[in-house]
Amino acid sequence: MINSTNLKEKSRYEETKSSYLMMAPFLILFCIFTILPILSAIGLSFTSFDMLQPPRFIGLSNYTRLLLDDRIFLQVLKNTLIFAFVTGPLSYALSFLLAWMINEYRPFARSIWTLVFYAPSLAGSVFFVWTLIFSGDYYGPLNGVLMWLGWIKEPIDWTGNTDYVLKVVLLVQVWLSFGAGFLAFIAGLQGVDRSLYEAGRIDGIRNRWQELWYITIPSMKPQLLFGAVMQIASSFSVSEVIKAVAGFPSRGYAADTIGTYIIDYGTVRFEMGYACTLSVVLFVIMLLTNKAITKLLKGADDD
Repeated sequence: MINSTNLKEKSRYEETKSSYLMMAPFLILFCIFTILPILSAIGLSFTSFDMLQPPRFIGLSNYTRLLLDDRIFLQVLKNTLIFAFVTGPLSYALSFLLAWMINEYRPFARSIWTLVFYAPSLAGSVFFVWTLIFSGDYYGPLNGVLMWLGWIKEPIDWTGNTDYVLKVVLLVQVWLSFGAGFLAFIAGLQGVDRSLYEAGRIDGIRNRWQELWYITIPSMKPQLLFGAVMQIASSFSVSEVIKAVAGFPSRGYAADTIGTYIIDYGTVRFEMGYACTLSVVLFVIMLLTNKAITKLLKGADDD
C-alpha cells in the first residue's frame, strides 16, 4: 500500500516537473518583462527620480500631488474614462456585429471582408488619412464638403479646437479598434455547432435574432470574454492615436489620456517617479475594470 502510494506520488511529481520545465521559458520571460517592471514602477512611485541621479525616497508625496494638486490629471482621467467606456463598448459591439454579419458570407468573401476590417489595426501609422480628412484649412476634404453644402462659412480646425479634437480622436480609435477581439469573434462564430441551429428551429426559434441570443452568444463565452479583455486593454492604453492626430500634448490637454500624460512626464520632463505614480494609478484602474467586466460576463453566463 505504501509502495503504491509512493509510486503514485513520484509519478505525479515527474509529470508536474515536466510541465513546469516546459513552462519555464515563458514564466522567466513573463517575470522579467511583466512582473519586474510592475514591481519597479510601484517602488519608483514613492521616489523622486530624474534618471540622472539615484532615486530619492519621498513617501506618498507623488500620490498627494497627483490627487490634490494636479488639475491636469483630472482632465486626462476624465478623457481616459471616456475612451474606456465609449470606444471600448462601442468597438466591442461593432466588432461582434460585423463578425456576425461577415460569418454568413462564402469563405472567399468572408476572408476579404475580414481583411478589410482588420487591416487598419495592422497598417500601423495610417493616421495621415484622418489628419488629411480633418485638415483645418480650406483644402481639407471635410471642410470643403461642409462649406460646399453651406453648413459652415469658414474652415474648422478640427484637431486644434478643444471642442472637436476629442471627438475626432474617438472616431479614429473606433476605426482602428477591430483587432484581436474581432478575429476572436470570427473564429468563435466558425466554431459554433451548426446542428444547434437546426435543433433551435425545432424548439421554436423563428428568426436570426433569436438564434443570436439563444444559441450564438451562449456558444461563444470564451471568445466574448477574450474580446472584452482586449478591448479594455486597448481603450485604456490609447496614446499613439492621440499623438498623431491631436499633437503631443493636445491643445489644453483636451484629448490626452493618462497614457500620454505618462509619456509626457517620463520622456519629456524626465520625472520618472511621478510618471511611475501615474502608471500605478492606471494599472489599478485597468485591473479593477477588468475584474468588474469579467465578473459581469461570468454572471451573465451563469444566468
